[in-house]
Amino acid sequence: MKKSIILSILTAISLVATAQGPNILFIGNSYTEVNNLPQMVYNIAQSMGEDMTYASNTPGGCTFYQHCTNHSMVMICQGGWDVVVLQEQSQYPSFPQRQVENEVFPYAERLIDSIYAHNPCAEPMLYMTWGRKNGDQSNAQFFPVLGTYEGMDSMLYERYVYMAETYDASVCPVGRVWRYLRTNHPDIELYQSDGSHPSTAGTYAAACAFYTMIFHRDPDSIDYNIELDATTARIIRTAAHNVVFETISRWQRTMPLAAIHVDTLIGTRIELTLACENSHTATCDFGDGTDSTFTITADQTLHHTYADTGHYTIRIIAERHCMTDTASIEVWVSDTNTGTGIRTQAPQNTSIYPNPTKGDITLHPNTAAIATITDESGRTIGTFAVNPGTTVLPTRSLPDGIYIIKIDTPMGNESHIFLKQ
Repeated sequence: MKKSIILSILTAISLVATAQGPNILFIGNSYTEVNNLPQMVYNIAQSMGEDMTYASNTPGGCTFYQHCTNHSMVMICQGGWDVVVLQEQSQYPSFPQRQVENEVFPYAERLIDSIYAHNPCAEPMLYMTWGRKNGDQSNAQFFPVLGTYEGMDSMLYERYVYMAETYDASVCPVGRVWRYLRTNHPDIELYQSDGSHPSTAGTYAAACAFYTMIFHRDPDSIDYNIELDATTARIIRTAAHNVVFETISRWQRTMPLAAIHVDTLIGTRIELTLACENSHTATCDFGDGTDSTFTITADQTLHHTYADTGHYTIRIIAERHCMTDTASIEVWVSDTNTGTGIRTQAPQNTSIYPNPTKGDITLHPNTAAIATITDESGRTIGTFAVNPGTTVLPTRSLPDGIYIIKIDTPMGNESHIFLKQ
């Protein structure tokens, strides 16, 4: 297949320096370069009181394969990135399955593996683009589904979601925001005259989606309209709210999950089974000043003997790519213990992210709850009413350190540890 639009490969590398905040690398092509998407995300962040730095490499028409051998790989290997955005050439992910398996997936995997190798705590974020206004007519003869916007857009959606789930990346669903706008507000022109590249409104939709994914904040509160009229800008922000913010956990990397089960407690000897899904390593703190750290291969069985009887809180921290989850139980140990006296906390029903965080913490509880943040000394920082769905807790102003969020729900209590850095 040939691309209907052939652009010369012109390297567009830019760098913006500012104060503290996430350091973001945008890797892509003209879809990222047109209207300067990275700068627009920066402008939105600045208008919301956020800081960020960014760099970009956006040669026109560039593919993942080419990014594996051009300056993009050099920039990835330099390290120091908090988020690396990856945008494939606009048509390639929509092509027939075997072609995508040969020409797209291996290079997405190579880029993401390189990001983790040189930026252990970075978040790879795939840039889901959109179907062309009238489909990809030049290639529809080879793959008929591409003959309409809906067909091409659906293929792009399917392939970007697959890459995110398979290669451990987040995905910014810009294409879904565009689809929402095309369905509900067809009067907003998202395309330039070529029916492919984004208009100012189209790039603004992408920028609102990226701001939401990177900073985990509600785009409805953005008051930066660029040169759009206020009504159009508000409609686009609402689309980003509905598509991205309301379901943000759907688009983010899978969080680690930690769970503890007590198998036996006889006298002062305890046997535990630790289940740490989606994790690379875990640390178990037995509550008496001893701990055990191990690599996750499957459910882990641990044995421990306490030197003294008494009440202990056992906590496990599961970790993958600097994302963590915690679980804990309380046990009462006595010389005559035969398995009684074990109290297990309610199952974890709330996910929190990002962790570690440089800004706010987002909670995603399954039910209404009361969230209380304390520092390491037990001092209460704040108490918040939390509704089911997505709630953002204001933690960006907290000093760097370790904090605990206690979640009180009708089903019981749970605690999460998070790091502010």
